[in-house]
Amino acid sequence: MGDNRNVNIPPGFRFYPTDEELVAHFLLRKAALLPCHPDVIPDLDLYPYDPWELDGKALGEGNQWYYYSRRTQNRNTSKGYWKPMGIDEPVVNSNSSKKVGMKKYFVFYIGESGPAGIKTNWIMQEYRLSDSDSSSSSRSSKRRGGHSKIDYSKWVVCRVYERNCSEEEDDGTELSCLDEVFLSLDDLDEISLPD
Repeated sequence: MGDNRNVNIPPGFRFYPTDEELVAHFLLRKAALLPCHPDVIPDLDLYPYDPWELDGKALGEGNQWYYYSRRTQNRNTSKGYWKPMGIDEPVVNSNSSKKVGMKKYFVFYIGESGPAGIKTNWIMQEYRLSDSDSSSSSRSSKRRGGHSKIDYSKWVVCRVYERNCSEEEDDGTELSCLDEVFLSLDDLDEISLPD
């Protein structure tokens, strides 16, 4: 899982960007239509894919997957949905302490939206540009001409990973990592889950 067969990263190098690097280097350049070197993060429409299906589609490094996507309110997949947790956190420049973006956490639930969903260990961190950076990147793309009809500030970069099962107390409703795999193989309508 998570090997970089399709990525042009030299042997021995690993992709472990900080929050600031994801926003200030990768996402800002993507939104402004500037080249990004190395160009390793793929564009991916997240929402048709369940998190365990990202391997081979998104940039995988260790147990984390990275991809660009369009920001949307619909975060439903074929087997479940991403539910927001907590409030947005600012991503700040380490030198100037200026806010460069925002980070939002989501947790993946199997099943229909609402109280019937079953919480999993899959976490998504969705990074977006702060409002001031979004408008400046839109203006800069308009100055270059031809791109003013597309709002490039709607791009997000996502980091998805499966939290270690031992990190959280078991409340009896969470599925193990193997249960999630088995559920992905079967149709949810045919499975009876314990109460």
